[in-house]
Amino acid sequence: MNSMDRRRFLRQCGRCAFFLAGVGMVEGLEWAGGALGQDLRKGLVQRKLSPYFTPLGDGRVRCELCPRLCEVEKGERGDCGVRENVDGKYYSLVYGNPCAVHVDPIEKKPFFHVLPGTASYSIATAGCNLHCKFCQNWAISQARPEDTYNQDLPPSEVIAQAKSRQCRSIASTYVEPTIFMEYMLDIGRLARGEKILKVIHSNGYISPGPLKDLCQVLDAACIDLKGFTEAYYRDVTGGTLKPVLETLVQLKAGGVHTELVNLIVPTRNDSMDEIRAMCRWIGMELGADVPLHFSRFYPTYKLRSLPPTPVSTLEAAWKTARDAGLHHVYIGNIPGHPGENTSCPSCGRTLIQRNGYQVLRMDLEQGRCRFCSQPVRGIWAV
Repeated sequence: MNSMDRRRFLRQCGRCAFFLAGVGMVEGLEWAGGALGQDLRKGLVQRKLSPYFTPLGDGRVRCELCPRLCEVEKGERGDCGVRENVDGKYYSLVYGNPCAVHVDPIEKKPFFHVLPGTASYSIATAGCNLHCKFCQNWAISQARPEDTYNQDLPPSEVIAQAKSRQCRSIASTYVEPTIFMEYMLDIGRLARGEKILKVIHSNGYISPGPLKDLCQVLDAACIDLKGFTEAYYRDVTGGTLKPVLETLVQLKAGGVHTELVNLIVPTRNDSMDEIRAMCRWIGMELGADVPLHFSRFYPTYKLRSLPPTPVSTLEAAWKTARDAGLHHVYIGNIPGHPGENTSCPSCGRTLIQRNGYQVLRMDLEQGRCRFCSQPVRGIWAV
């Protein structure tokens, strides 16, 4: 087998492995994502004019989507790599051309208080507006759309595919969905008429105006609260903390069901004092019933030298959050740990028993504890 044939063979093996196992092999940035066996085209780019920019004169524009407020010259792109200034107008290059399309358990997002045990039609395009050193999906989040294998999937087809696979929700996930906002909004508008939930897993790094628009079509948001200091955000994510906190407050005001994920990275954001301060803020600003997931870090991307998060650290964080008054605290990435289960905030009985993404038992009736009738925050039916 010559070198060219070998490269082609390995690339095809990587793509096949993705479809079989839900994970991918990466050859540089040439392969990323997958799309439920549909036709993938390398570098498929579909433009759509964005409403989220301001002309600055001399052909320059300022992107208004996220707190970076990128000022972009003609022919250039913003920090996310998927928005381009074309003759003084700003275009999305990822409208309707996702590079990752899967049917996932809703628990994988992770949502523990949204339609437990159901499937979620999950999509992502290339690109992201943060640059997290621990990113598990860096092969697509740090890529440009011309570098990935993409599918032609307009919003109407997303709805049709979700319905045909009996998915109760459509999730924008894997990368930061803010960067494909126009695509996400159009999907959400169509989903409203089909009784399919529109949900996101997001870093929360979004400007208030676009977020207000999104809240009109959004049912639930799982937000990564990656740490609780500006220093951590600057060093590890390339972003800032304050806009994320503002996003969380705005989601609450908009009536969007919200869950939080805090990935605990050893030596970086595992101080119990920091975690305690975060939990107190959550309780005061968002309420004691907001689900909080402490997730285990595994070495990846630019943080391969660090060890996995000790289970004892996750358990200490769980106790800290409970001591701060939070009712629904979870431990993630450790399948079978009792910290995956949902308990009644009143009587303490286990209401949802899980093992990883699998729901083993549910004792909720119309959103209430079956034993004491205590209401439990969440979306339990559509």
